[in-house]
Amino acid sequence: MNKRLLEAAIRGDSTSMYAMAALDRSILLGKTPQGNTCLHISSMHGHQGFCKDVVELEQSLLAAINLSGETPLTSAVRYGQVSVASCLLGSCCQPAFRQAILQQDIYGFNALHHAIRNGHKDLALELIEAEPALSQAVTKHNESPLFFAVARKFTHIYEKLMQNPDCAYSGGQYRENCLHAAVKHGDQEIVRMIMEKRPELAREFDNESSSPVTCAALYGKIDMLQVMLEHDSTLGYQIFGNGNSLLGAAAYRGQVAAAREILKHCPDAPYNSPNNGETFLHVAVENEHAEFVEFVLKTPLLRKVVNMQTSNGRTALHYAVNKCNPRIVVALLSHEDIDATVQDISGNSASWDLSAVMENAKTLNWNEVIMLMSRACPQDAPSLHNLQVQAKQKTTYASRKDAKSLTQTYTTNTSLVAILIATITFAAAFTLPGGYSNDAGTEGLPIMSKKFAFHVFLISDTLAMCSSFAVAFICIIARWEDYEFLIYYRSFTKKLMWFAYVATTTAFSTGLYTVLVPRLQWLGILICVMVALLPILTKLLGEWPVLKLRVRLGKSFNSDLLDMV
Repeated sequence: MNKRLLEAAIRGDSTSMYAMAALDRSILLGKTPQGNTCLHISSMHGHQGFCKDVVELEQSLLAAINLSGETPLTSAVRYGQVSVASCLLGSCCQPAFRQAILQQDIYGFNALHHAIRNGHKDLALELIEAEPALSQAVTKHNESPLFFAVARKFTHIYEKLMQNPDCAYSGGQYRENCLHAAVKHGDQEIVRMIMEKRPELAREFDNESSSPVTCAALYGKIDMLQVMLEHDSTLGYQIFGNGNSLLGAAAYRGQVAAAREILKHCPDAPYNSPNNGETFLHVAVENEHAEFVEFVLKTPLLRKVVNMQTSNGRTALHYAVNKCNPRIVVALLSHEDIDATVQDISGNSASWDLSAVMENAKTLNWNEVIMLMSRACPQDAPSLHNLQVQAKQKTTYASRKDAKSLTQTYTTNTSLVAILIATITFAAAFTLPGGYSNDAGTEGLPIMSKKFAFHVFLISDTLAMCSSFAVAFICIIARWEDYEFLIYYRSFTKKLMWFAYVATTTAFSTGLYTVLVPRLQWLGILICVMVALLPILTKLLGEWPVLKLRVRLGKSFNSDLLDMV
């Protein structure tokens, strides 16, 4: 391309362009190394007058294509020059230049794709009106203009596009279609329109073997699901490429409302997968959706799935025990139809699944589940007790291997707290509350020496100091890393440290009492009561999970393993 013509196209200088064309009309056909003509350049820069003048002189430039496969019209749309694009579109509306409107670039995009994706709604409607066949084109990634319009909720555009019976409905290299997009973006009206015109799209699968109706169940789009099932209730009986049913899809995400909607339209919808016999109850338990499990168990229509087995003979209770989820185990065991004795293909009942998750033996959930199963299956109680013993032995063996690091951890942390308490209580013994007397005859004696609260303070402070010193010395002895001593040390020092803590808080509260009561009686009593309650509150908070477990299980509670938790 002539350099002066290129500069004129960039500036939109029609006068210079006319002067050059008057000398040599063929100069307008020149191109840049990228294949752009002067009409491409001026359309990118939005010079509408220049574009009109060039087209008057050389109409063939409307069909010129650059190295990216773009016509001047496509370039104008891509660069957001809406008025220029509209002008060029008007010039192309003749049979000779119809292909210029339909031209797709090297990525498969045409002017309509770019107009919708860039949000130029009026231009998109103008393009559709001028050339309805634009709606049939798809990109290299199999994206149709309708897919773009649905994904962006451009109502007027997708309504206009769907008036063309040959409109493309594909939606990308993931093999989705426009109905997938409508469901994901929650457009109930477009779902209804597509179901009326192209109901078969509801049965098309993407690369994950998921159809639009599956997406509605997975994402909990109940309105979308309702529209599709009302139009075609047989969708509820569809088995997908991965062997899952629509109920299975709802169970996978724990979508209770979706399951209710499916059962409303398809009360006998398929429950299990033909591949492995896994029911939607298995799926819900596997993904630990407790609310969905409870919904299934409370629905009389679904009671047949409670004891259904997979191809390996495993029931939902097997799955729940394996997951160590007490809430789901309780829900299943409380169902009147539950059979906890069902054995899998290896001859194991659900109780024995606890052996497969022995790594969880130090958790409250594992211990609660084993207690629940012992109560539900008394015949398995001896075996479960042996499993508890085995778990304790394994934990002990693992602790033996880590005795060195355990010793360092316990002694370092415990000795630090013990020395801190010893320092505080030792200092308190010499800075007595109330101070010392300067009166003749009692000189040097504590002022509060005759008060009962002072005696309690002195005794508590002494006990706290002695017990904390004892803990510190035991920590030093524990450095020899004898495992049996370490186990004993952990139990003993825990009790001794608790005693030191109680004694310290007692000393602190009584010390405050002796100082504050004579001056601020009610404030002193309130502070002392609060401080005195601290050990009790701390103990309750620390053991609250175990206390709740004890209350829930009642006589079935077994504390044998709780020292490992």
